[in-house]
Amino acid sequence: MIEILIICLIGAIAGSIAGAIVKTDTDGLLIDIVIGIVGGFIGYKLFGHRLHITGNVWVNKTLTATVGAILLSLIIKLIRRR
Repeated sequence: MIEILIICLIGAIAGSIAGAIVKTDTDGLLIDIVIGIVGGFIGYKLFGHRLHITGNVWVNKTLTATVGAILLSLIIKLIRRR
């Protein structure tokens, strides 16, 4: 149960940061959380454990999820334009 809360928290942070960077027109925090969680999986698949910017594990996980969420947000933004 704690792991699910942590994943949601990291997803919310990553999705909010990605939404601010990409300037997406999302419907709110729930969509940001979903984009952040899915982006976390994308970031993990792309970078795995290679993205070690800081010594803190949670910061590294948040950064990985944020990069994945930014990529996902850009893809969603491109699809919505068409």
